[in-house]
Amino acid sequence: MDVSSARAAHEPLLPEDWMFLACESPDVPMHVGATLLFEPGRAPLGLDRLRRYMEAHLDDVPRYRQRLAYTPIDRRPVWVDDGDFDLAAHVGQVTLASPGDDACFRSAVSRILSRPLARRGPLWECWLIDGRADGRFALVTKIHHCMVDGVAGADLLALLLSPTPQAREPAPRPWTPRPSPTALTLLGETLLRPAGLVRDIWRQAARIARDPRRLGDYAPVVRALWQSMETATQRAPTSPLNRPLGPHRVVAYAQTDFGRARTIKAALGGTVNDVVLTTVAGVLRRFLLARDPEMDIADLRVLVPVDRRGGDRLPLGNHISGWIVPLPVSVRAPLERHARVRQATEHLKRTEFARAGELLMATTGSLLGAALKLVEHLRPFNVTVSNIPGPPMPLYLLDARLDAIHPHVPLFPGQGLSVAVLSYAGHLHWGFTGECQIVPDLERLADAVEWSLAELETAAGTARTRQPPASVRWSEPVVHGSTNADTPSPARVAAPGP
Repeated sequence: MDVSSARAAHEPLLPEDWMFLACESPDVPMHVGATLLFEPGRAPLGLDRLRRYMEAHLDDVPRYRQRLAYTPIDRRPVWVDDGDFDLAAHVGQVTLASPGDDACFRSAVSRILSRPLARRGPLWECWLIDGRADGRFALVTKIHHCMVDGVAGADLLALLLSPTPQAREPAPRPWTPRPSPTALTLLGETLLRPAGLVRDIWRQAARIARDPRRLGDYAPVVRALWQSMETATQRAPTSPLNRPLGPHRVVAYAQTDFGRARTIKAALGGTVNDVVLTTVAGVLRRFLLARDPEMDIADLRVLVPVDRRGGDRLPLGNHISGWIVPLPVSVRAPLERHARVRQATEHLKRTEFARAGELLMATTGSLLGAALKLVEHLRPFNVTVSNIPGPPMPLYLLDARLDAIHPHVPLFPGQGLSVAVLSYAGHLHWGFTGECQIVPDLERLADAVEWSLAELETAAGTARTRQPPASVRWSEPVVHGSTNADTPSPARVAAPGP
């Protein structure tokens, strides 16, 4: 990472970063996360060893030692170095109770992800989980969405891990925090900000006046912006997945071979993301029909984050826009589902929706109160589906090989489910996050990924001998209600702290 920006005493948040702060509430924590599963190395990792390892890498990610401060009058957030930074407050440990099975593990991860991050210090946590029955250990990361989007989060993990096993632990280096800005400095910036906005507008108007042909360059974006605003103000269909949120989360996981998705893409056209969205449509269709076979299923609308870095993977912060894509959950035939998804995403690409979405996010970031109330009231999408490119090669934490990395993205108000997919070392790793009262049966949804992908393979003519797994029993009764009381709780917890 280029750390030259660390010389500044403070750094303002982007408008879209600020929006994730304003959107947060006790029932709507706004952190992204990941569950990383490792094969054990030669020596046990342990909490002290993990903390030393993390400390040695913090110079590569200066934001991990920064906290929020606020400007006078308008209370705009800025990043400043945390002079009281204590790594022990951010890295903790959970040891699972026997038998350390998947249900116990998911319960521990769910509890970690349910709690919002404390605003008084750097907005991240890392938890070591051991005691799994299979002998593997896990890291669960939480990073506030105002710090990173999904792409930057994947890049950060690549910085902290290594493509080859490491026998020696790197040595931590001394760190000196930069002085925080004075209240007078922040007040001066607050008073000068309107003048800067006016200056930028006049500069852009002068460019167009010198060359009126420039105005034509904005026409497609303006049209797409108008259509984006129309879409964003249309309420999504009614769905059992959309109800007021409580504070508790549940998680589930799935893993599929990346080559299968690429083979389907080659046979049907479009992109791997189209294959992912089509698979999600099949998953949701079967999931909803399992709950109510007589349900009149309506198509849903999904929010799909779109990376806007243009190949530049860092710096931190959010450099994304969003597509709202109609998801053909009502369609029974998988090939027709894929055709509709592909048609929708190709239309969004042609019509500059990504650039318009970026502009819309930046604009609403400056009008936070109205924008958030509008989104919460209208609920323009039912589910978030995020597809994140990850490292193609195996990675290691010291000499422990990373087996799987399942991402988690937050729930927005009224949205009971999010789906995140990350490619790593030849596989697609699926992470499902849900509100425990809305989707207490979330693991059934994850089980349906293999079924839906195999169904699409068969229809596309790319299946080998794979059949939908018999373990997906759609006639099983669905138990509604919280799962927190029914799953084992961690036996011993070393909470972040001195």
